[in-house]
Amino acid sequence: MFTDRGYDAVTVADVAEAAGVSAMTVYRHFPTKEDLVLIDQPARLIAERVAASSATLPVVHRVGGALVDAATALTGGYGDGDGPVASERFLLDCLRLMVATPALRARHLDSQYALQQAIADALGDGTADPDPDAAFRAQAAISACLAAMHTALTRWAEEDGRTPLPDLIARALTASFGDAVPAPGRQD
Repeated sequence: MFTDRGYDAVTVADVAEAAGVSAMTVYRHFPTKEDLVLIDQPARLIAERVAASSATLPVVHRVGGALVDAATALTGGYGDGDGPVASERFLLDCLRLMVATPALRARHLDSQYALQQAIADALGDGTADPDPDAAFRAQAAISACLAAMHTALTRWAEEDGRTPLPDLIARALTASFGDAVPAPGRQD
């Protein structure tokens, strides 16, 4: 409905009616209208991948690898060249809505901050360092990785998903950090 009619033209009551439930039921599962579009599954998946990574790796490796791996899991892999699969189409539609809708962009910015904090928490004791600037450096590395991912997401939407998202994220990370971040999961 949001894709067909536009985000602002669709109300929560419209969504509830289409789903055959009450508006209160929708609000129980999605506290705000923005939550109907912006899903938090990627944040949990990324944080889990960071937490599972080796604490001996540099922060950029851990975060960059988690971003590529999460994109692979969310989009069904590196693709076969036949165009986006259903989950990719859904993610592309959500991304386009986010880019086109000011309220969603603002909420996305807030979720990016929460993702940054979740990643920092997932790094855990692996970033423990007697240097008082270690946390600052970790936050800077996380922010830079997320900026590279944002650039890749924007390109992915512009290309209508023609280039696999994991490839674009890996390319954006390489453009930002050189060969410091390998493309995990990709076996050529």
